[in-house]
Amino acid sequence: MSKLLQLQDLHHGYLEGGRQRDVLRGIDAEIARGECVAVVGRSGCGKSSLLNVISGIDIPQRGRIVVAGTDVTRLSERQRTLFRRRHIGFVYQFFNLLPTLSVEENVLLPLALLGESKGPRVDQTLAVLEELGLGGRRASFPDRLSGGEQQRVALARALAHGPALVLADEPTGNLDARSGAEVLALLERLVRRRGHTLVLVTHSEQVAGFADRVLRLEEGRLCPHRP
Repeated sequence: MSKLLQLQDLHHGYLEGGRQRDVLRGIDAEIARGECVAVVGRSGCGKSSLLNVISGIDIPQRGRIVVAGTDVTRLSERQRTLFRRRHIGFVYQFFNLLPTLSVEENVLLPLALLGESKGPRVDQTLAVLEELGLGGRRASFPDRLSGGEQQRVALARALAHGPALVLADEPTGNLDARSGAEVLALLERLVRRRGHTLVLVTHSEQVAGFADRVLRLEEGRLCPHRP
């Protein structure tokens, strides 16, 4: 399979209490198109920082990131923003739905940002809402939904624009066990059916278990995970 994501000698850190804290220390990895990869590690080890540099939200202090043939580290801030809108989808632990937008408006937001207010992708996204059991909640606002329902809305939003790469940051971490298992099953089914590449970070061995491959982030480096 062709490579969708390449990480080459990534180094990144930040100031903490006036001192530099290095969290990524020479990361190298390749992820194939259509592959599901889980990254595990203890809290604070840099898993979220890794997703931020992959997406171009942050720029690594050193190294190279190639997503779908584009070197993200060579793009300007505006170019990175436009690249994310077209090629990357996010699923967050705390949903990050906009409270003033309805379910339908939240889900279609990625397409609206691309200037698509109607067409096949809008229809497909609304069909996904039906599949997720939320067709009757399209006019509802996030505060009227349960945590599991909010995360299903966030999942539909992350996939609306057909991203090449989906990044999930502890997607079940804010849910009870039953809701988390349901969301994880839906995420796996939709990602695999549509051929998305998924990078999921988690501290849960159970969540990581559905991935094709599991890596451990430890002392700033990625290595094969051995439970």
